Amino acid sequence: MGTLVCLHAHPDDECISTGGTMRRAADEGHRVVLVVATNGEFGEVPDDLGDGETLADRRRAETEASAQALGIARVVMLDYRDSGMTGWAGNTDPESFHQADVDAAARRVADILTEERADVFTHYDWHGTYGHPDHVKVHVVGTRAAEMVEHPMRTMQATSNRDAMAAMITAARESGVAMGSPDEDSDDDFDPGGPADDGNPFGEPEEVLTLCVDVTDRSAAKRASMRCHRSQITDSSFFLEMPDEVFAMAFGREWFIEADRTPPHRDGWIFE
Repeated sequence: MGTLVCLHAHPDDECISTGGTMRRAADEGHRVVLVVATNGEFGEVPDDLGDGETLADRRRAETEASAQALGIARVVMLDYRDSGMTGWAGNTDPESFHQADVDAAARRVADILTEERADVFTHYDWHGTYGHPDHVKVHVVGTRAAEMVEHPMRTMQATSNRDAMAAMITAARESGVAMGSPDEDSDDDFDPGGPADDGNPFGEPEEVLTLCVDVTDRSAAKRASMRCHRSQITDSSFFLEMPDEVFAMAFGREWFIEADRTPPHRDGWIFE
């Protein structure tokens, strides 16, 4: 059996891009470790925080619950401050992940990878799928951390297939299913080809991807992990409002760019 380590930016990021992969790995007997860079202080603040409870406290507890749903054996919080979206004042906070020294942050991740003797390590593509400063920093730090590790290890970037997402949205609309938007404050339909947080389109084109992992049969586990993050993902959200079959169609495949392979993509598994 092997060990999978996934580096993510915020609590709840583990659900969509690698949730099915982590659940499958755990189901097959592999050890799964989740590393979360920030505490998610810029998330939605729920009305039911207890006395003395912070949003970071709540999101940490939600992440632990999500870990149970996904079969994650260990959660490591790096405790950097959330940097907020592009252009927010939080980008300049010296305690933010965005401002963290790359080598220092990468060394912390590399130490975990070495301690766990990771066989597979995932981080993000060059713009973190949608350009959030903390997601971009996950790519930078993850790339550097992989360079620091001395034992053999496969490294891959988790991302989204922009072309497949656009085709799926078109098919859903033609069948009468409204997709809505991941942004609960937006009335617009989701357009993966439109500008994301950094002005670039969402995800990556299929031509640069190398691996597609079918996790359709783990879709229920992905939704269960989302429901653990109640402070951020409500039942009326884009992700939880859609019918199960539409969710499975949209998020039943997880996409990666592997450091040791070149396109075109293949259907396969991270431990192959």
